[in-house]
Amino acid sequence: MRGILLAGGTGRRLRPITTSVSKHLLPVYDKPMIFYPLSTLVSLGIREILLVTTPVDRPLFQRLLGDGSQWGLRLEYVAQPRPEGIAQALVLGEDFLGGMSSALVLGDNLFHGMDFAAWARSGVELTGGHIFAYPVDQPSDYGVVEFSSDGRVRSLQEKPARPRSRYAVPGLYFYDTEVAKIARGMRPSARGELEITAVNEYYLRERTLRVTVMDRGSVWLDTGTVADMARATEYVRVVDERHGIKIGCIEETAWRAGFIDDTQLRLLAQPLLGSGYGEYLLRLLD
Repeated sequence: MRGILLAGGTGRRLRPITTSVSKHLLPVYDKPMIFYPLSTLVSLGIREILLVTTPVDRPLFQRLLGDGSQWGLRLEYVAQPRPEGIAQALVLGEDFLGGMSSALVLGDNLFHGMDFAAWARSGVELTGGHIFAYPVDQPSDYGVVEFSSDGRVRSLQEKPARPRSRYAVPGLYFYDTEVAKIARGMRPSARGELEITAVNEYYLRERTLRVTVMDRGSVWLDTGTVADMARATEYVRVVDERHGIKIGCIEETAWRAGFIDDTQLRLLAQPLLGSGYGEYLLRLLD
């Protein structure tokens, strides 16, 4: 499986903060926002990842992340000329995927406490699509899953004015080898975008869409607004200070995945000493 990380867009809801910098490079507590979804992909055992971003922001991401080799990864980059929908990332990444299955994650989504890798570790081949559902107070801001009384998926809605359920679809999607072709064949919506909900609806019609309700106690945070970023920062800070755990620590995630060894982790910690971040990495080795 290969990963696609979508970090494009204009950051309109975060203006004026995002006037000169991508929102995905803004800090969420002690690390850039992009570290959180990147860590999610790495926790799945994914080493080959395509970062989709704007042409103007691409050099900034490359300066921050490089080619990923310091974490045992292979990072590639592609520019999204205009923000024309989440599913556009699948079209832009078709050559990168090379006929392999994929995990697509949004660059402003933070996950914690949910073992997304459970099915991956089981060795079961991915067929169709696999998405998640999470109860929220304002489902109209997201894609929405409607369930029947027996737990089956009845319908999917894209930012509906009148949601049929409280279950939003978080920004993490798993697809089989056909998804790029499916996305390429989609027509833009009334908003002029290739909607990821349309891709999911295709799999739903084919009866190959799996939807998993996230576990109680798991956390999904969308950091697309100033208030959302503040909440995410506070959550990460509390977990760090109370439990001594750094959420979204890409160095630790790569080390635990076996992508880097103890010596490499120690080397990564050295330039980060003094901020508390490097000291945390060294404590992992104890």
